[in-house]
Amino acid sequence: MKLHGNARLTPYQRVLMCQRIEHELWTPLEAATAAGCSERTAYRWLARFRAGDHQLQDRSSAPGSVPGRTPAETEAVIEKLRRLRFTSTRIAAELSMPTSTVCAVLKRLGLNRLSKLEPVEPPNRYCRRHPGELIHIDVKKLGRFTKPGHRVTGRGPGTKNYKTGWEAVHVCVDDTTRLAYVEILANETAAMSVGFLERAVAWFAERGVTVERVMTDNGSPYRSGLWALWCADNDVRHLRTRPYRPRTNGKAERFIQTMLREWAYAATYQTSDQRGIALAPWLSYYNNRRPHSALGHKTPNTRLDETRRA
Repeated sequence: MKLHGNARLTPYQRVLMCQRIEHELWTPLEAATAAGCSERTAYRWLARFRAGDHQLQDRSSAPGSVPGRTPAETEAVIEKLRRLRFTSTRIAAELSMPTSTVCAVLKRLGLNRLSKLEPVEPPNRYCRRHPGELIHIDVKKLGRFTKPGHRVTGRGPGTKNYKTGWEAVHVCVDDTTRLAYVEILANETAAMSVGFLERAVAWFAERGVTVERVMTDNGSPYRSGLWALWCADNDVRHLRTRPYRPRTNGKAERFIQTMLREWAYAATYQTSDQRGIALAPWLSYYNNRRPHSALGHKTPNTRLDETRRA
């Protein structure tokens, strides 16, 4: 059991206090004073110690029995209906029970959320064999600002919002090497997204990587005819993630987390333009010097060189 945050004594201190009274012949008052507790507390722990409890751990305060608890048979019926995907209000109506009681039973059974009705899906980890076989693309919107906001200065009276709109950070990550290409653009329209894809493919081509497939979410730019036409003209197969499943494009999502932590929110930028200037040095560091745990603590460029020699 977790020790209470305000407890004066740990289990070791309780045992030590009792041993001083029993074996070293300290008085309860002397032992309590040395332990920083009251004499009454010393007598309480001493009674448990003399009764044979030499661990003196905290005991649960939960009652031994609850006479008004919902019968086990009723709980079994509630569980059966829940597994048929009945809502708590519908179960309460079917069984003529208060909704609050049904909710309490479902919480105790661990079925209070519909997602808990299905077994946990195991992680589907994969890595393409060679660079360019699949690249992941995603967008993160960041606010433009002219002065640092509440993230730096904190919230308080007179706090002013210095945002001046939004900018879209388009990211592209290679599945095999985790090599990343990033641009800060004005928006995420179809034309802007296609232009980013074209420049990303050219950037990878300069490094000897031919892009074969591109994975995106189901955003409107990636469902546009302009995007489909560019992919068809350049022999690039377009893959889209499952709806409401961002983990399908997890490599891009994880890169965005790293980018926000180590670049966007890592320093106090005076303006968003200053933040944009800091992107290129950080991206160079990420690709060339930063060890990546998924690559055996190698850098993306090191991994790219290894695949070329293989």
